[in-house]
Amino acid sequence: MPPRRAVTGRSQEPRRRFIEELRAKRAQSGESLRQLAEVLGWDYSLFGKMESGETLGGPEVVQALDQHYGTPGFLLALWELAVGDPTQFREQYRRYMALEAEATSLWHYAVSAPPGLLQTEGYAREALSAGGFRGEELNQQVEARIGRRSLLTGDDAPPFRTMLSEAVLRTPLRDPQAWRHQLEHLIEAADSPNIMLHVVPQTAGLHGLMNTAVMFLRLADGRTVAYTENDIRGQLIEENDQVERLLRTYDAVRDLALSPAESRKVITQMLEEVPCAPST
Repeated sequence: MPPRRAVTGRSQEPRRRFIEELRAKRAQSGESLRQLAEVLGWDYSLFGKMESGETLGGPEVVQALDQHYGTPGFLLALWELAVGDPTQFREQYRRYMALEAEATSLWHYAVSAPPGLLQTEGYAREALSAGGFRGEELNQQVEARIGRRSLLTGDDAPPFRTMLSEAVLRTPLRDPQAWRHQLEHLIEAADSPNIMLHVVPQTAGLHGLMNTAVMFLRLADGRTVAYTENDIRGQLIEENDQVERLLRTYDAVRDLALSPAESRKVITQMLEEVPCAPST
């Protein structure tokens, strides 16, 4: 891990220091909150809340600010001190997030949950709550996850292919309306020109990715890297031979998946089975 810049000057209380630096960096840039939001893709209100101390935001947005202001790792180091857990977001995950932001195309396989890039706020909140997040920390993580969705929007959005195990669609949220919203969002995403969505039916049987969620990133220099994840840990894989083996496994699973049109029909049928909100 590269050495951290010393946290000196201004306030020495971590949360206050982080807020002061956010305000100072934007003042130096001469940007308004709206201008900053237009450049980075998050809602301007999030940056306002971060500068007022209402929220600390999440690692993805802080890393984006570091890149924007040309302060690699500095704001993220302050943020980690402010949230009170310097080891929570490790260097490997930070590197993955930086690569994801630069990817020219992405491929994904989901074992039991929709990819974070396609999750609604309701889904993200319930999933993160189930993972133990509470209170302000939960709000920060939800905001960070939802903020990542901007990667797939806009004229220069990269192509994204995702394969959802049928188990993803058979594991509803506790709130039927939040689950309805998530299914509707998947259908809407499937209609986007840069998103290809497949369902891998249970009838496909055993395959090589049954217990491994994976994201492949094609980078501007032509390399492909992979990030695998399970309930315990995530791993960034950059070695060519390991990535190639995973790609071959991914291609084999894709041969078992339904077409995008068939997959859309499956999700639509499941949506029709979700109870509607009672009329008032």
